[in-house]
Amino acid sequence: MALNTQMKTQADNSLKRNLVYQLLYEILILIIPLILSPYLTRVLGAEALGTYTYYYVIANYFVLFSLLGLKNHGKRTIASSRDHADELHLEFSNLITLHVIISVVCCLGYVGYIFILAEQRFLAGVMGLQVLSGLFDISWFYFGLEKFKLTVLRSAIIKILTVAAIFIFVHQVEDLWIYCLIMSVGMLLGQLVLWMPLRKYIRWVRPKKQRMLGHLKPMILLFIPGIAVSLYKLMDKLMLGNMYDHEQLGLYDNAEKIVNLPLTVITAFGAVMIPRISNLVARKAYQQTEHYARLSFYYVMWLAYAFAFGLAGIGEVFAPVFWGEAFRSADRLMMGLSVTLPFLAFANIIRTQFLIPCHRDKAFLGSVVAGAVVNIGLNLLLIPAHGAWGAVIATIAAEVTVCFVQCFCVRKTIPIGTYFRESLFFVPLAVLMFIIVYAIGMRMGESVGTLLVQIASGALFYVTVSCVYFYCRKDKMFMKLLAQWKRLRGCSGGQGS
Repeated sequence: MALNTQMKTQADNSLKRNLVYQLLYEILILIIPLILSPYLTRVLGAEALGTYTYYYVIANYFVLFSLLGLKNHGKRTIASSRDHADELHLEFSNLITLHVIISVVCCLGYVGYIFILAEQRFLAGVMGLQVLSGLFDISWFYFGLEKFKLTVLRSAIIKILTVAAIFIFVHQVEDLWIYCLIMSVGMLLGQLVLWMPLRKYIRWVRPKKQRMLGHLKPMILLFIPGIAVSLYKLMDKLMLGNMYDHEQLGLYDNAEKIVNLPLTVITAFGAVMIPRISNLVARKAYQQTEHYARLSFYYVMWLAYAFAFGLAGIGEVFAPVFWGEAFRSADRLMMGLSVTLPFLAFANIIRTQFLIPCHRDKAFLGSVVAGAVVNIGLNLLLIPAHGAWGAVIATIAAEVTVCFVQCFCVRKTIPIGTYFRESLFFVPLAVLMFIIVYAIGMRMGESVGTLLVQIASGALFYVTVSCVYFYCRKDKMFMKLLAQWKRLRGCSGGQGS
């Protein structure tokens, strides 16, 4: 019994460390666009940024095909076999061999795209380095082992160097190709550095054809949802660029990037939990699975409501102050897209903690295909007449569809209604925060000072009332943190005396 308790404590501590590493990285990812975006919108402008986004999306489709569902299947497979060394070596060798074969075909396909279809061949060629980065992507292996510190530190250094290079070398619209080159080289280096420590964990084993083919079916099952997701995450950008113009694409893309910033923090929970839940499911530790899921639903939704209503509240001040007058019309786009955050968060928990670890790939596939169909249909109807706003409406409808379909698929497995009701208190609280933040913006006008007051006031109100609520409910996590804080105060007080 004592040994089991000790192992559970070690596992919990490991999970906490991984979550901290992932959150720190996601915070860095959150900060970088806040630093870069005001600079790039003023230096390159909406049209040039729209052009970059257009070719980035095309290159990203080739990367998606080269990975072919490996991100999630690889994590899941490595996590399930990591306790058996021989099995781990064999699984990795088979997975990486299959991945290299698929990636080489995709790289050759991209070369064909450059010479046959690309209007700006030079830019498309530069973005080819991004496609090449897919060939060297083994992040799934380290995530499966739960080696988050290793991947996070290396990726963080590359990200910081990329930002520095942009400020040093990108100064005018004509430097668009340099911006594309820096971003693509950064992606490639970010994957290459992960190969350096690989031999510490893996011994190469001759791959087996049947074993490789055995991985193909589950990879394809997870790849199809990835493509379906891309249809409403990336296809709307291609459709905007083709059916309207690159300026509208630039406005929409910047608004979406800001709304997606808090989503990186939310999805950090999912990235950490997939290998942990996969390992627990393999060991049939269902009680621990339920424990982690309940905590995730409660605290992730607490964050999601705050981010959604907070971003909507600052939208009208944020756009002209942060991006400049040319991006003023992105304010309502940003406010509209913020509606998707709670639905994205809820669906992300279901996907990463139930559907993928439990191999319910068909349910995952059905949800994202439904979302893609809704998104593409509405984009075709709305983009020609309404431009970026049409894409916003289609995105909201798609995320709501995905969330509801996933909830329907797991309704008999987990108490969805209970999880939702437990987080329901935070909805009216977030609405009140929105009213306060929006009113401050209307009264104080557009300035950096107003934006800072809005953010500080909204955060102070939401966190303070939440803490009172947690205390009244005797929330275990909150009471534990409160006790630790009191002990720290007691220690510092004792030292001071």
